[in-house]
Amino acid sequence: MFNNIYNGKKILITGNTGFKGSWLTIWLLRLGANVYGISKNVPTNPSMFSDLQLAKKIKYFQNDIRDLTKVKEIVLNVKPDFVFHLAAQPIVVTSYLDPIETISTNVMGTANILEALRASNHPCIGIIITSDKCYDNIECVWGYKETDALGGKDIYSGSKGAAELIIKSYYHSFFKDTKKSNIKILSTRAGNVIGGGDWADYRIVPDCIRAWSKEEIVEVRSPKATRPWQHVLEPLSGYLAAGEALYADNILNGESFNFGPKPEYSQSVEELISDLSKRWKFKDFKKAFKIYENTEYHEAKLLKLNCDKALFHLKWLPVLDYKEVIEFTGDWYYNYYHGEKKKMFNLSEEQIDFYEQKAFNKGIKWAKQ
Repeated sequence: MFNNIYNGKKILITGNTGFKGSWLTIWLLRLGANVYGISKNVPTNPSMFSDLQLAKKIKYFQNDIRDLTKVKEIVLNVKPDFVFHLAAQPIVVTSYLDPIETISTNVMGTANILEALRASNHPCIGIIITSDKCYDNIECVWGYKETDALGGKDIYSGSKGAAELIIKSYYHSFFKDTKKSNIKILSTRAGNVIGGGDWADYRIVPDCIRAWSKEEIVEVRSPKATRPWQHVLEPLSGYLAAGEALYADNILNGESFNFGPKPEYSQSVEELISDLSKRWKFKDFKKAFKIYENTEYHEAKLLKLNCDKALFHLKWLPVLDYKEVIEFTGDWYYNYYHGEKKKMFNLSEEQIDFYEQKAFNKGIKWAKQ
């Protein structure tokens, strides 16, 4: 997998205690990596990071990425071979409630990671993760390309667009000349990621699971909003494939990549909940949720990514179909609440193994190496 480049390497994950960070930790451990993490706290309760006891399997630094002095100290001491920068304030609604927290974390936090790499200047690959919401979304029916305009009508989107500009400026100012810099970076953009282990507030799947676990009906906002849903392993495979490619060749230094599902996997929020409720053993999905139309926060109703660049340069493709995305997600949560929590690490590994095997059978490049 991934040409075995992560085996024995030191990998630093910022935001390692979060949803994506926890899944990436498990996958990298399977690939033989020595994993380090930076996060200011465990962001949710329940927590995949806590319940799967990932702190015992890695070296974890509990620090805020906005503390430049501490971030530089960690990077200088660890000297990671790869950095996957995931740490962020990831929720649109929260950006309205606390815009300064969102901006300082997503913009200055990203700048601090890049500055720490610049100061260290040891050989390192930086995969900087932002979001599909970095684009100036005018709700076009086609997918946004990496060259499209950045922007956003809400603070969260604006913070991600700004982070992308910081990444670009650091690349051109410090990392472009590989004769002077040992740091190579690229940015990745993905969104509408679902999967077991996410308990963040103001996200539709965690909202459903929290309600259903208490035998409550979930209130759904924007039921007709359409999203190209993808399982968390899909963008993670893209991040890992991008890291492999940049490690092997300087040509992708400074580039950006989109990672998203096939367009036909787009479903409305209402359709997603209906399908997910069946994995929770609801006999009548109408008893699983009710529509709550009023929302005071702006949220785009359509957002798609064009992933042709990842296909061309990385030979990356999504692996799971929509039905499997629902099965993976629903089954993980159902087992968490109705099975033994001590077995959830093994179940997570089993889902990664299934994903790897299906990617191999489809002939996807990263899985064949």
